Order: sequence, then C-alpha cells, then structure tokens
Amino acid sequence: MNRRAFLIQSAAFTLAASSPFGAIAQPGRPIARFRPTRFSVEVRGRGADVILIPGLTSGRHVWDAAVRAVPGYRYHLVQVGGFAGEPTRGNAEGPVVAPLAAEIARYIEAEGLRRPAIVGHSMGGTLGMMVAARYPDRVGRLMVVDMLPRPTSLYGGDAATNLSGLLGDFMGDARGREVVASIITAFTPPEDNGRASNADVVARAMHDLGRIDLTADLPRIRAPLTVVYAVRGEQGRDAAARAYTAAYRGARGARLVRIDGSGHLVMADHPARFARALSEFLP
Repeated sequence: MNRRAFLIQSAAFTLAASSPFGAIAQPGRPIARFRPTRFSVEVRGRGADVILIPGLTSGRHVWDAAVRAVPGYRYHLVQVGGFAGEPTRGNAEGPVVAPLAAEIARYIEAEGLRRPAIVGHSMGGTLGMMVAARYPDRVGRLMVVDMLPRPTSLYGGDAATNLSGLLGDFMGDARGREVVASIITAFTPPEDNGRASNADVVARAMHDLGRIDLTADLPRIRAPLTVVYAVRGEQGRDAAARAYTAAYRGARGARLVRIDGSGHLVMADHPARFARALSEFLP
C-alpha cells in the first residue's frame, strides 16, 4: 500500500470510529444505519424537514389533513411504539417519554436533518419541548399544540397527578390495565385507532407525564416557539389565555395562537384553521 492510500484509509477509519453511533467501517461491511426502536417514521413530500409528533394513544394519521393542506415540505410522521397499533418494541418496559425525546433527537442527527421544525400535539408537544430544550442546536422551530409545560395543568392539576401515581402503582397489574383501557375507550373517538394502543405503554406514559414540569426548561429553548391552544366556548376564553400566557412566560417570545370552538384534537376539529396556523408557522 502506498503512502497516499494508507493516509486515506487511516482518515476514513478515524472518521468512522468517531461516529456518535459507534459504527466503524470495515472492508466489505456497510456502516450500520441508526433505526429508532421507540417509534417509526413515515416520510412524505419534499422540501424543508418537519417532524410531526402525535399525542397520547394517537397514530400518525392525525396529521393527514394538515400534510395535504400545507404541501412543499418533507414531513417526518412519527408513530410511537405501543400507540394506535404500533408494536411496542423499545417501549415495552420502563419510562417512555424522556427516552422517546432522546431517540427523536438522535434520529435528527442520524438522518442529517438540519434544524428541522418540530410540531407536537399534546404529549407530542411535551416531547418537542424536551428535544428543543435539551438539544437546542437540533431544532429550527417548534410548535406545541394544546399542551402546557406541566402536562397535568391541562387535565386538572393535582387530580391528574394523583391518577398518574395510581397508574404508576398499578403498572403491570391487571387493575391498572383495566383503568387505562377505560381511559382509552372514554377519550378516544371511535374512528381513531388509538383504541388499539397498548394499555401498559399508555399507563407508563401517563405516569411519566404526571411527573413532568418543563417550566424551568423553557428558557433553554432557542428555537422560535408557537403555541396553538384550543378553547371550547367563550366562557373559558379569558381563563385559557391567562393560563397559557402565564405558563409560557419563561419562553423567549413565545407566540400564542388561540383556536376557538375546538376540543383537544385541534387538527381534527378545525383542520382549515390549524392548516393556516401551520402554514404561518413554517418558513
């Protein structure tokens, strides 16, 4: 081997060995590509990268109307393992939410995405905030849809925290699975395949959400932040505005967008209004 060939091979080996994923190129063997274990991704369209993360028990289909209404982007539609019929895989045991956020951040790096936009609904919004706060260089902009930094504030504060604790105590217990199954049935529309969610994964995710408070993490988010929130009726409009304004006070210039007459699943209740908000949010 001549000196030039030796230097090229040495440099290639050094670069491969320094890979954050530990993949070392060997003669005749391709470098192993990172594949998420806690979620799957379906990529649609072309253009700037946008990661769409659904909420608790939901599948990627909740974004279908928005993707059709706002073309011109390469959408990465996430589906969490254990939700909406997706195999549990890496979410089969232990914590769910924080490991998911870490793996989404790793996906961004492994796919070579240059500061993609992240749009997350409900628990997906929590995941988006966690990624943007803990890996600020990997997120270009962030939209949180109907979620607060402290998730239990959205669902009744202490009552929701207590329910989360109850589910945590019941994890792996038949009673806990029954409680979660009843929650899935009560709060998931019949046409939504969230009914196919794994009760144990849902219980552990709810347990995680009951103990998360990202208020102190908001100042670490450097990406432009838009928060879309729903208001069912005129009576709750002022209270909702106060709650969201106070909750996101620590974020740098958070832009709040209210959608009136909507339930929690804003994208389904008012697809045209949500599409407009999404279009204004994306570059």
